[in-house]
Amino acid sequence: MEKRFRTKSEMLAWFMKGSVPYFALSVFFTLLVSLLDMINPRIISFTVDSVIGDMPPEEGSLILRFVNLVGGMDAVKNQLFLIAVLVITIALARAAARYFWKYFNAKGAETFMERTRNIVFHHLMELPSQWHSEHHTGDIIQRCTSDMETIKMFLSEQLSSLFRIIPMIILAFAFMYHIHPRLMLYAFLFLPVIGGYSLYFHQKIGSAFRTADEEEGKLSAIAQENLTGVRVVRAFGKEQYEKSRFEAKNETYTSYWINLMKLMASFWCSGDVLTGAQILILTSLGAVYCVHGQLTAGEFIAFLTYNTMMIWPVRMLGRIIANLSKAGVSISRLMEIMNAEPERDEEDAVCPDLSGDIVFDHVSYTFENGNNPVIEDVNFTVKAGTTVGILGGTGSGKSTLMYLLARLYPLKEKEGSITISGVDIRHMKAKYLRRNIGMVLQEPYLFSRTLEENIRIASRESDFEAVEEAARIASLDEAVERFEDGFETFVGERGVTLSGGQKQRAAIAQMLVRKPPVMVFDDSLSAVDAETDAKIRAALAENTAGSTVILIAHRITTLMHADEIFVMDDGRITEHGSHGELLAKNGMYRKIYDLQMAGLEEEG
Repeated sequence: MEKRFRTKSEMLAWFMKGSVPYFALSVFFTLLVSLLDMINPRIISFTVDSVIGDMPPEEGSLILRFVNLVGGMDAVKNQLFLIAVLVITIALARAAARYFWKYFNAKGAETFMERTRNIVFHHLMELPSQWHSEHHTGDIIQRCTSDMETIKMFLSEQLSSLFRIIPMIILAFAFMYHIHPRLMLYAFLFLPVIGGYSLYFHQKIGSAFRTADEEEGKLSAIAQENLTGVRVVRAFGKEQYEKSRFEAKNETYTSYWINLMKLMASFWCSGDVLTGAQILILTSLGAVYCVHGQLTAGEFIAFLTYNTMMIWPVRMLGRIIANLSKAGVSISRLMEIMNAEPERDEEDAVCPDLSGDIVFDHVSYTFENGNNPVIEDVNFTVKAGTTVGILGGTGSGKSTLMYLLARLYPLKEKEGSITISGVDIRHMKAKYLRRNIGMVLQEPYLFSRTLEENIRIASRESDFEAVEEAARIASLDEAVERFEDGFETFVGERGVTLSGGQKQRAAIAQMLVRKPPVMVFDDSLSAVDAETDAKIRAALAENTAGSTVILIAHRITTLMHADEIFVMDDGRITEHGSHGELLAKNGMYRKIYDLQMAGLEEEG
């Protein structure tokens, strides 16, 4: 479901749907833990003052009710193990409450993560190709892993603890006030100081964490590029260069984290000094009050216990404020993904028959951040059921035409139009359009699956016979026969276990198994030899009758049997006609033909 978010809290609430009941139960049990934590100091105070000492117990207290229940003060003084039984019972109850707190907290956190991953991944799949080309894959992965984990940790460890910390602080101060109001006031005076320095570090830590987080994304991008392109790096002997590049970026990233750790160390050290000073002052004042008879020994022990119990929540409160900066940065980075405009169809988008003519009408195209048009005023028609060839050098714009045809690049209203069967592709449903336009790229992407799974990836309903037939047409069958596991051969990441020609033929088979009405071969025979090229073209001509075929190539032998050939240069169509007509024109096509034929003769 598509949704745009105005605030971080709005997005967080959306992600938390389904996990709120678990977090609510977690809060209930953490409150129970806090309440049970408050009881033991009162038991210790009662034991020291009234059981071991001679001070009369406070009337109406819960502890006195327990004493009366087990036989009165004399019974308790003669059987001190009853106090131990009470302490152990409370400890067991606290352990059970803590277990359920942790269980429901973990359940809520993982439910949150599952929903968040699904939503973000689904949204990423809906974003246009242009968005993906503008963002490094490593940075996207880092946002979907490290940033999500930061948010989860904040929700499950810091934010959930907040519901325990605040009641604990309130209860601790209430008990401390009941014991000695003035001493409680001295303890309270330190809170604004702790809160003030926490807010000061909050801003600094947030800024430092954002910088470090962004640098981590850049480092991940370099690692991802090198791991996926390791064969290219080795082929050009660039290992040392890439190592140096990685080390330089890693050094920068490390320096930012060291700076962040310095801030964190300053934050925690200053907190240690403040809390240490507070304990020292309260201990000294409490001892004075005890000497003057204003505080009993049991009350003094209970007061210091409550103060110690309060210090940890106050320190945690500071830590939560500090980690709020980190979580805020991570939420912002995820929000950038979620608020990126997804690819949309028009409200009345149609799914017409795509077996008709393809018409490029005054098509021009300039990249979003570019100044010069890649395609400029291109006009041509591909007749239904014919084979058309497009020839051009690198950067001539021939591949861009096909990306525009499949709406992988958005064509604006003022940039002309592309129609199939008389219907503008902008008025069609994008998924339907792409299902019916089969594209084979020069550098096909194969997944880490078996060869059969890769061929069937776009047509799950196809049976094994269809896979075999597609492999035969693509001239992949002979290679498969040599593989020990045949079609069950595992293809490594990006098809690393296959040769360039085998990858291209696997991609052709992948497209053929779908049998789309429009087939585009974008220089997809460049890695095969001339003999295999001719064999594949002959098989395609025989088995793709009725389909419209567009061949993009540098090699004229791949295009020479096409019904019509268009020659592109610098974003424009400079020549068009059949192979014989273009040779007779004595233009660019003829020059390329003569050069390539001369090269073939030399090789022969």
